[in-house]
Amino acid sequence: MMTELTDEIMYRASVEKNPDFEGVFWMGVKTTGIFCRPTCRARNPNPENVEFFQHIKEALLKGYRPCKVCRPLENPGETPEHIQSILKELSEDSTVKITDRELVGRGIEPVTVRRWFQKHHGMTFQAFQRMYRLNLAFKKLQQGEHVMEAAYNSGFESLSGFSDRFREVFGTSPKNSKQQNIIDLKRIETPIGTMYAAAVQEGLCMLEFGDRKTLESTLTNLAQSLKAKVVQGDSPHFFLLEKELSEYFAGSRILFSVPLFPVGTEFQKSVWQVLQQIPYGETWNYRRQAEVLGDVKKVRAVANANGLNRISIIIPCHRVIGSNGTLTGYGGGVWRKQKLLELEKSFLKQDLD
Repeated sequence: MMTELTDEIMYRASVEKNPDFEGVFWMGVKTTGIFCRPTCRARNPNPENVEFFQHIKEALLKGYRPCKVCRPLENPGETPEHIQSILKELSEDSTVKITDRELVGRGIEPVTVRRWFQKHHGMTFQAFQRMYRLNLAFKKLQQGEHVMEAAYNSGFESLSGFSDRFREVFGTSPKNSKQQNIIDLKRIETPIGTMYAAAVQEGLCMLEFGDRKTLESTLTNLAQSLKAKVVQGDSPHFFLLEKELSEYFAGSRILFSVPLFPVGTEFQKSVWQVLQQIPYGETWNYRRQAEVLGDVKKVRAVANANGLNRISIIIPCHRVIGSNGTLTGYGGGVWRKQKLLELEKSFLKQDLD
């Protein structure tokens, strides 16, 4: 059972510009013929002049046009297609160097690309490319390659320049790199928003939504816990993760096989293991989770541990709801929790039918 979305609740959410309802509903304004997100900055219409839709398709079928202010057809924070193409190219070959001149030749404005990378990665596009090449060189050194080979095979033309950049990023020289650990970081697109994945050699240690305010502190805590540097780069775990996430959202995957390496206390890890026992398409409450764990008195501790889960979807804390059947808080936003539960139940129903 979930809290029923009444017109009154949805109208109030629109007046308050409540971001928790992003993706849950859209509002059509009868007097203008447009439809908006709940967070649209346009002037609030009178309640008698609106109607609500739980899917964009419904609004379009009734003849509503998308609002030019809030752009309801766009996924907030979604990576533009030309950026996705560039990231895919770098992922397939980290030695690639894409210059501003080459961007212009592709019809892409270098300033736009630079601003996007500054906003979403905190560095210029050229610095991002260097980071990718340094990540590749680091792995080559870990595998026993000589410093000179690793530098030139990763696209660096100057050994001294390579050493300087390497020391800036990893805090140590290439020769001493075997004492340094790294956490690979990658931006991933999903139907419910951009996510960031982090992985170490043992497995995936983070999968978080890109608009989470705690994302930066989560990465800092992971780096401190694992005594490692977070570096933009690729990992074999990311290929499997993206494949399985795609299958999950298409309804063809119930269980994940990508290796996990959750970072936390022993109690937290035990709670996250119980989360993975909740069947696809089902929901439990915190009390049931505590019962499976073996101590019903630890309901509050279980809830706290759920909130500290850093591997969304795969460790499915979205399947835990309140004791009265209502949706409880979710780090990625209540609307995402609702979408995930709806997705699982709809595909489960199809299988049963």
